[in-house]
Amino acid sequence: MDRRSFVGTLAAMAPIAALGRRLPAADSLDRIGLQLYTMRAAMATSVERTLHQVAQIGYKEVEFAGYFGRPARAIRQLLDRNGLKSPAAHVSLDVLRTGWHRTLSEAEAMGQKWLVVPSLAESDRNSMDALKRTAEVMNRAGLDARTYKIRVGYHNHDIEFQEVEGKRILDVLLDETDPEYVDFEMDLYWITRAGGDPFDYFRRYPERFPLLHVKDSSGPPDHRMTEVGKGTIDFAAIFRAARQGGFKHYFVEHDNPADPMASIGTSFRYLDGLKF
Repeated sequence: MDRRSFVGTLAAMAPIAALGRRLPAADSLDRIGLQLYTMRAAMATSVERTLHQVAQIGYKEVEFAGYFGRPARAIRQLLDRNGLKSPAAHVSLDVLRTGWHRTLSEAEAMGQKWLVVPSLAESDRNSMDALKRTAEVMNRAGLDARTYKIRVGYHNHDIEFQEVEGKRILDVLLDETDPEYVDFEMDLYWITRAGGDPFDYFRRYPERFPLLHVKDSSGPPDHRMTEVGKGTIDFAAIFRAARQGGFKHYFVEHDNPADPMASIGTSFRYLDGLKF
């Protein structure tokens, strides 16, 4: 090729190269977490073996739903041994009312940054006054937790998309809790089952959702819960809203899988290969 042809070829390629530079690189999850409620039967049998197997699959983070009679420091040693971290745990609203500082101290020993209320009793959500009292409990607890550099969170199911006095329960909790102290963990399966729109919440309540429960739905009418990637939820589109939603941690969950270990392996492999 002579010089003139070479220069011409470069000129022809320049717009393509420039286009390539303008296209954003596909993103992916740098760490994938697991809500250990999925593995509750295995955890009840052997915490040590279960955490080891979870780490062997490739999970880097776990969210606890109870410690199965083990002290927090012993659990922390198991996490360190397996290269795992626990950014969050689920606790009941009653824990925020009584024994809160003991729970905060345990969470601090675990290295956790969020303590998440997973659901509410009917009496804590059946009226506007009840919801406001619940929000105030979370606000006060969140203020106390700041000393430990921990935040309070709330996790939705589908019931939070029902209305109380003309307003969705989830909206009341978002409006009445202080963003300085209280975050939310969006469960992508339950909002889908309830007919809610996650993008609407990310737009109206930006950066309030640092935690996600990543679980899939087979779609209407039965919305059978299934392994991540085996259903109808567009996770790539949701994950692209990370900046607006404020996502920091992604926890796989399946409430009642036929084979829990196989289930979490399938979900991990899908998310590990997902580009968005």
